[in-house]
Amino acid sequence: MSVMAQDARLLVTEGDSLLAAASPAKAMAKFNAAVQLSPSADTYAARSSGWYYMGKYDKFLEDVRNALDRDSLNVRANHLRALHALRTNDNPAAIHFATQAIEGSANKEQHLRAMIVRGEAEAALGMTDKAIADLSAGLEECRPEDTEAMKMLARLLDAANDPAGSLAMLEKLCEMEPGDIGNWSNRGFELIRLERFQEAVDVLDRALKLDKDEPVVLSNKAYAVLKLGRPDEAFTLVSHSLRSDKANPYALRTRALIYLRKGERGKACDDLTLAKAMGGAPEVDALVKEHCAGLPTKP
Repeated sequence: MSVMAQDARLLVTEGDSLLAAASPAKAMAKFNAAVQLSPSADTYAARSSGWYYMGKYDKFLEDVRNALDRDSLNVRANHLRALHALRTNDNPAAIHFATQAIEGSANKEQHLRAMIVRGEAEAALGMTDKAIADLSAGLEECRPEDTEAMKMLARLLDAANDPAGSLAMLEKLCEMEPGDIGNWSNRGFELIRLERFQEAVDVLDRALKLDKDEPVVLSNKAYAVLKLGRPDEAFTLVSHSLRSDKANPYALRTRALIYLRKGERGKACDDLTLAKAMGGAPEVDALVKEHCAGLPTKP
């Protein structure tokens, strides 16, 4: 029996290598042989990974159940089951199975992967603090396949009023995905939140090299440029932004600030009233109270 188990482990290792090399048919031949030789939790879990890779979820669930029936604490089976639960939006189940994998794992790689899955499920359920903690721990070593989790963590940190933490994650994303304009745009936004306006302009210029007409980038750059004391340039940028997206409260806020500098209070309050109705942009409520009380605005 010991020799058979060793042979089965060798077949699983070979199957894993073939799966990593994108040869699922050859990998499944190894996994099938391993299960036939030694139908254990480990071999069933290994074969279930092949079914999952190929999108054959009925067979995946059958094998992963076989694995967990034999060993409810099997780390690989729990991690795979958590992944499937996350894919089907069963977030409580994803948290349960990921926790089983985390608590049973002695392998750092498996531990980090399970932390990411649990963090993603927690984020979906609005458990922000727990999600930030788990994703931060799981992303200790960021890999190309982790970019979606990294973006999620950056968004959570921004929402939790931690622009410095969000910026650190976005800096890594810009290195890993330099062609993704969203990474540069969001990085510039966090620099603005930190009042590092010239750095924000430099980063947003990188984004505009990817798309010179992107309205959110233009709006953010307009605000940074205004803060650097260049209102005419800011007005050109924000006007360009609003031609493409008339419903951006941040852009309306920035144009209102420029109008106030010009002494055009009525135009400023029209923009501020619209921005307030949309919500989301900072400073708007205070600006309305300061400049627009009792002033009639356009319907």
